[in-house]
Amino acid sequence: MGDEGTGRTHGMHVVHDGSPQAPPLLLIHGSGASGGFWNPVVPALAARHHVIRVDLPGCGRSQPAASYDVRSQAGRVAELLDGLGVRAAAVAGHSSGGYVATAVAEARPDLVGSLALVSTGPSPEAFRRQPPVLRALTAPPFGRLLWAVRSDAAIRRWIAAMSVRPVQVPDDVVGELEGTTYRALTAVLRGNTAYISESSVPRRLAGLGIPLLVVFGGADPRWEPASAHTYAAVPGARVAVLPGVGHLPMAEAPDATAQLLLEFTARR
Repeated sequence: MGDEGTGRTHGMHVVHDGSPQAPPLLLIHGSGASGGFWNPVVPALAARHHVIRVDLPGCGRSQPAASYDVRSQAGRVAELLDGLGVRAAAVAGHSSGGYVATAVAEARPDLVGSLALVSTGPSPEAFRRQPPVLRALTAPPFGRLLWAVRSDAAIRRWIAAMSVRPVQVPDDVVGELEGTTYRALTAVLRGNTAYISESSVPRRLAGLGIPLLVVFGGADPRWEPASAHTYAAVPGARVAVLPGVGHLPMAEAPDATAQLLLEFTARR
């Protein structure tokens, strides 16, 4: 894997892997996370793509923002792609990163050549009752206190609560989560709910004509796995459900997830 390096663009931390001459593939992380969550699939993807990973505003090593609603985040991502001179990129979003990716496609379809949504809940009705450790984290004021005193062990417990298979999280990725502010986390979660309450993701994508891949874990504890099939309403969408996988397919089943992404982008 050839690493072009890292940098900051429009206040966001960006990591490049693979050849800059290869087809671009943008990876967007989920709520409160960082681009490091994609690490397990990057070597395979970078063999064929110029892989671009971004820490969204207020997350990881990126600077805070004035607004964390989905469209604002999408606007920042669009500015990033414009600055890099990227057009018609393959874009993959994990969890709520899929909302940001969808909002980019809605506002700037010239930037998105294809779209992959990994563990991206389609609508509020698909949201499951969360594991207790995650419910406590987002329940003020206790959640704010938990976030303020979080330790490496606590962060690993939160990640484990989203997984079914064992996940090895490197220390540097845990460290990236320590950079996410509680204000950013809770504001992002509110923005996500508002975005999918306004209109479901399948409905948003149905008329855009952008090739779509949807990947879900068959044992996702955050979103009802069967809800993945609501994306069949998008013409030509491919839906793949990975048995025995939770909310983090790229970490729990990296080989299968990377293969799905590579097969999808190869058909463009």
